[in-house]
Amino acid sequence: MRLDSVAARLFPMHSRNRLQGWIADGLLTLDKRPARTRQRLIGGETLSLRLPAAATTTDDGSGDSWAQARAEDLPLPRVHVDAAIHVVDKPAGLVMHPAPGNPAGTLVNALLHHDPALRQVPRAGVVHRLDKETSGLCVVARSLVAHTHIVRQLQSRTMGREYLAVVIGDPAGQGKVDAPIGRHPKDRKRMAVVTGGRPAVTHYRVRERFAGAALLAVKLETGRTHQIRVHMSHVGLPLIGDPVYGRRKGTVPEVLSREPVIRDFSRQALHATRLTLDHPDDNTSRVFDSPLPPDLQALIDALRRNTDRGLAAGAMP
Repeated sequence: MRLDSVAARLFPMHSRNRLQGWIADGLLTLDKRPARTRQRLIGGETLSLRLPAAATTTDDGSGDSWAQARAEDLPLPRVHVDAAIHVVDKPAGLVMHPAPGNPAGTLVNALLHHDPALRQVPRAGVVHRLDKETSGLCVVARSLVAHTHIVRQLQSRTMGREYLAVVIGDPAGQGKVDAPIGRHPKDRKRMAVVTGGRPAVTHYRVRERFAGAALLAVKLETGRTHQIRVHMSHVGLPLIGDPVYGRRKGTVPEVLSREPVIRDFSRQALHATRLTLDHPDDNTSRVFDSPLPPDLQALIDALRRNTDRGLAAGAMP
């Protein structure tokens, strides 16, 4: 068998892709010597794995932003922490990780302060991301084993991620959007439904209807960049406040623009409200919930008031 195949069996807590990288870096050796990924084994050999240095594992291969991230004493709104994972309830406005435009003040900077050992985990344990202005739950792996376990759940689509979204329009009671997502052909900073994009599936169900808007419960099968925002806009249900895929203020329906809280809502109305996963330690299913943040609750209250006024005035059936 090939060396990487044998390594995947002997070290099942690590992904094959990671093991291949460690073979190439000389960290996984064969009979105490560097070897090739495709090298054939016959049995009786000794495989030795030396875990990489911290700076190596924190870098994601796209530059130095992750590897050189500073630990910063910032608030870290955790709803759960144990030996394997952190579950963080990210507020809107917090960037997930350092990047050229946001080198500091990110969730990763806070994580490294509260848990310095995360430097030994790829991407400081971050396995899935939320947009800067999306609030809610995300999970962070505290070890290489936990990281691989959670990544495999994402890949097999067994991790449950549920969101609440407030959209403009009058959707059917429930629906499914199955449309590939890729880079916008003209604006590389945006995503779009495009032929040849990566498969993407979003399910939604109406939780509450308002005049000109609706509160949706949304579930993801896949996790593409901006997936909910792109898919909802694609089917004519843009999120309130979305600066990229939503409606401009001048095109918001009049029934919504009369209420300042609705008209001036300053971020996409999207909250990651529930996270379901199999715990890396014992494989038991765990469920974590996050209540609506105050700004989204204020938006929904305003939509209810606006709807009630319309009913009282006889403007709605």
